[in-house]
Amino acid sequence: MIPLTFKEAARAVGSVSPLEGSFTGVCTDTRKIIPGCLFIALKGERFDGNEFAVKAVEEGALCAMVDRNCGLGDRQIIVENTGKSLLDLAGYYRSLFDIKVVGVTGSVGKTTTKEMIHAVLSAKYDTLKNEGNLNNEIGVPLTLFNLEKHHEAAVIEMGMSGFGEISRMTNAVKPDIAVISNIGVSHIEKLGSRDGILRAKLEILEGMAENAPVILNGDDDMLIKADTGSHPVTYYGIQNTTCAYKALDITSTDVETEFVCSFKGGAVKECLPFTGRHNIYNALAAVACGRALGIEEAESLAALKNYKTTGMRQRINRRNGIIFIEDCYNASPDSQAAAMSVLGNMNAARKIAVTGDMLELGDYSETAHRLVGKYAADNKIDILLTYGSQSLFTAESAAESGLKNIRSFDDKDALKDYLASLLREGDAVLFKASRGMKLEDVIYGIYEILDNR
Repeated sequence: MIPLTFKEAARAVGSVSPLEGSFTGVCTDTRKIIPGCLFIALKGERFDGNEFAVKAVEEGALCAMVDRNCGLGDRQIIVENTGKSLLDLAGYYRSLFDIKVVGVTGSVGKTTTKEMIHAVLSAKYDTLKNEGNLNNEIGVPLTLFNLEKHHEAAVIEMGMSGFGEISRMTNAVKPDIAVISNIGVSHIEKLGSRDGILRAKLEILEGMAENAPVILNGDDDMLIKADTGSHPVTYYGIQNTTCAYKALDITSTDVETEFVCSFKGGAVKECLPFTGRHNIYNALAAVACGRALGIEEAESLAALKNYKTTGMRQRINRRNGIIFIEDCYNASPDSQAAAMSVLGNMNAARKIAVTGDMLELGDYSETAHRLVGKYAADNKIDILLTYGSQSLFTAESAAESGLKNIRSFDDKDALKDYLASLLREGDAVLFKASRGMKLEDVIYGIYEILDNR
């Protein structure tokens, strides 16, 4: 972070500070205090950062941004709302940089899309991205504070669970280009319908200049009819032949996908290190984004050859002659469909799906979980193991759709032990559930059992 004076920071958030000097870091957690930083005292349902302001200064923060007098004299900047001030300060800091910024959102695949765009842009530009799941109203501004003079571009993913969140983030990020991967049913409990989800995702346009370009999935039934106002749209897709970027002649193995990327003025054939049609969409978005920033399509596709999955997002692991697909970062009916398709196309003796509950679906939950059961049957999964109360609907639907070998569990240890007794060389196993189900506990338990055999 380049230095900001305390007076400058106070002005940026509509406050004042008599404190001389500057800071080169922002912290919101007293456990991660950087000496010489500004501590911003956030408040949540179960915590009040103001209560830790004195400790933050004792630990090395030079000043605290608080929403009430915490007895720190000149070493506090008092604001009305520290959460809003965090975003306002980050927006001011971002405005100090003359760089190209890509904003990414969507119901499914936004993190992978962000990672692929980063891989493409990094072929030409020194590019910042938000790490891990830092895509909310805390993670996004903290990412912006990581901008340095050497950066030439940034890719910022923005997630949300309700209306207004992306609006607040995009007004800090101020994207030059926006990418929306798709409109699914994640967070439908709060947003009411896919129309509501579309409206929330389109908030990303609010922080953009007039006529700034938007890149949309042209195969998505909601995005193809989205009103983007004055923003010109570039569509990408597989089925929609009118898209500017299309994938043709797709062939896949267990570990890679080959396709022809067709675009105005040419076509490039490439083999990339991932599997699944959903990842082709992500790659097309990255190529379209690269072109918008002056990177040739062939160069973008070549850069994607170095792409690697992150976290537990369809990470493929091989142990004892068994293929494991670790996909426990998050789950929705759309991502479940994609994951089941990947498993279904695996070259394996038996295809085993281990699925857990999908969260935050509200009244749509039963329907969503029943869809997963149908996906399992449609992809000719051999064995389905479910975990969680809502996943009982998945098991029931799979049976109704003709899948024979099904078993449900409400205990992870019992699931782990049963699966371990079942596994044999040549199997392929998918683990897929919402992050809150912590299905990785079963994965790591299985690995420990296999390592000791």
